[in-house]
Amino acid sequence: MRGRRRAPSGWRCTSANNASDLEPAFAALTEKRAGALIVGGSALFFSSRDLLVALAVRHAVPTIYDQREFVQAGGLISYGSSIADAYRLTGVYVGRILKGEKPADLPVQQSVKVELVINLKIAKALGITVPLPLSGRADELIE
Repeated sequence: MRGRRRAPSGWRCTSANNASDLEPAFAALTEKRAGALIVGGSALFFSSRDLLVALAVRHAVPTIYDQREFVQAGGLISYGSSIADAYRLTGVYVGRILKGEKPADLPVQQSVKVELVINLKIAKALGITVPLPLSGRADELIE
């Protein structure tokens, strides 16, 4: 599934523009025998994360997400920026402004901390063995 970006040549994508499109999109993925799914950042996907995760598990499609909340909701794996770190940086930035620094004089900041979260319970349900080096690098393992 994807938003409005064009997929690389040779890839077959299924679109979902609202929550009611998710079920047919997963049916199409199953029909096309997709081996896995990558879910990128999208307000639609985040707000529909419980449904998305449930569909991925029901259709047995190994799925990686960009935020840990998907894995906490029962998804397989996530790898992406730490929202907590981004909020921390925002607080520091706001604090500097409140202490009198001019926003135009402050450097642009971006969170560089990424998190890997793996749900071992879902991996087992999907028949996936998570290699030890990968689980060893995870920031969080859900069992």
